[in-house]
Amino acid sequence: MIATPESLGVEGSVIAAVQWIKLTVEAIGACIIGLGVIIAGSQFVWALLRRQPANFNAIRLMLARYLAVALEFQLGADVLSTAIAPGWEEIGKLGAIAVIRTALNYFLSIEMKQESASEHEERVAAQASGEEK
Repeated sequence: MIATPESLGVEGSVIAAVQWIKLTVEAIGACIIGLGVIIAGSQFVWALLRRQPANFNAIRLMLARYLAVALEFQLGADVLSTAIAPGWEEIGKLGAIAVIRTALNYFLSIEMKQESASEHEERVAAQASGEEK
């Protein structure tokens, strides 16, 4: 039996709406991860097929950017979950998940900044020595 807004009441309707929004946000995050994996995988395979030395750090950075954006969506879904969490145990679990995702995103962004800086330094060094990348 499908619940109708009349049978749920106002609070039940709000909870149901938030659950649908949360599911949508989680699905968007999962799609972003999938898209990033497909794009990074295809670039990796293309680099291997060309048998040319490729800058695999660029592929890693691109995938990291997709993962960082997806983690933000997943964290948003966690925040929505806290709005409808009925007890402290559920809130505690959601808080732990949010802390883990935030930490992952933080360290991922640090790694992306370091990799971008090292790529920039390599380009500057190559231009200074007269090479072109």
